[in-house]
Amino acid sequence: MRKKNDLGRDPVGGLVLRLALPTMLAQFINVLYSIVDRMFIGHIAGVGDLALAGVGVCGPIITLLSSFAYLACLGGGPLFSMKRGAGDTEGASAILSNCLRMLLAMAAGLALLFFLLREKLLWWFGASPDTFPYALTYMTIYILGTAFALMATGLNNFLICQGRSGLGMATVVLGALLNICLDPLFIFALDMGVAGAAWATLLSQAASCAFALIALTRPSMPVPLRWGRFDPAICRKVIAFGMAPFLTYSLDSVILIVLNTVLQRRGGPGEGDALLTCCSIVQSYMLLIAMPLSGITLGCQGVVSYNLGAGDAGRVKKSLQSIFALCLAFAALMLLVTHLGAPLFVRLFTKSEYLMGRSVTLIKVYTAALLCLPVQWVAVDGSTALGQTRLALFCSLFRKTIFVSAVVGLPLFLPAASAFCAEPLCDVVAACMSAFLFLRNTPRTIAQHCPSIDSKAAAGV
Repeated sequence: MRKKNDLGRDPVGGLVLRLALPTMLAQFINVLYSIVDRMFIGHIAGVGDLALAGVGVCGPIITLLSSFAYLACLGGGPLFSMKRGAGDTEGASAILSNCLRMLLAMAAGLALLFFLLREKLLWWFGASPDTFPYALTYMTIYILGTAFALMATGLNNFLICQGRSGLGMATVVLGALLNICLDPLFIFALDMGVAGAAWATLLSQAASCAFALIALTRPSMPVPLRWGRFDPAICRKVIAFGMAPFLTYSLDSVILIVLNTVLQRRGGPGEGDALLTCCSIVQSYMLLIAMPLSGITLGCQGVVSYNLGAGDAGRVKKSLQSIFALCLAFAALMLLVTHLGAPLFVRLFTKSEYLMGRSVTLIKVYTAALLCLPVQWVAVDGSTALGQTRLALFCSLFRKTIFVSAVVGLPLFLPAASAFCAEPLCDVVAACMSAFLFLRNTPRTIAQHCPSIDSKAAAGV
């Protein structure tokens, strides 16, 4: 695979594929951080199922913490690519250096805040007396590595924005492979249990962070990372652009927290912990779908933004079409995998026949409307790449409102497990709304940035 990609001249179809596959694979491997942790934790002798439920409670809170990286990288990424597309290397460098400052400042503040609130957060969001000790141990250690988690995610995006998707993949692969090696060593060989899983994750993220920093500071980068000058105006613009994707990812965590809470409260003693264990397995499987999908759309944002900045409406349109086609093909493949391989996946986490049967059924329910997800992903991340931040934010908030309403509402009239039906319900309704708004607004946006191409020429999006 080529190490360098020309975002403005390479054939669009091949370019999208070359950028999407490494980032998609990187996100897939990145999922192994949580899946491998949960897989090993689920097999800790005597306490595996309870420990898995405890770490499942931590999952959405940790994702919420990590989502702050997107405020900088997904806010700065499109601006950075537009500057590069317009030939403004100095402006792109200023954006990169200010995003670095934002990541460092957020890491310091969030680590302190989440450390002080960690016990209350765990109790509020689904922990039980039996699962709390495991959740607290994992959460406390993870928070210590907040800076590594945010920097690794945030800086890696700027490698991809410069066409260095191979380096972006290497950043993630390094951390994931290290985590896979350290987990059994720490959890079983050193008998550290849940704490071992957390330390393995922390050290792996530190390695990914170091690799991304070294790669970005190389002189061979089109726009190498420099400390630069602090510019509040750039930071405000980055935040304005990044608010939509940040809320998208952070609220994903919030709705999972709501799901955990509803399952625990409505399930009651015993049943609540069992449902949380199943939910941890279901969410692990869903990550295998959602993260590669986001890898495709986020990895190709630079193509859309670069060519929008260059005023090439044709390449913008072809990029969006190619991204959607690739997302749809992946979703179709995973729908087939779900119905054939779900039992094999669940067996990685638990030996309980009861939990296995319930988890397989719930995975199939949760992914019933999987083919609708590409519409939502392309609408939100594509709108962000085009600078349509309000549209991206609305589409994201609309979907989450439906999800939360269904999660809270369905168990009032049906068994607690009916909360899992909220996912396919919101996937269908949100995809219809997002498709309508995206197709209505995008041609006008392209025409505004590419005045030489009239709106009819851009209308094929």
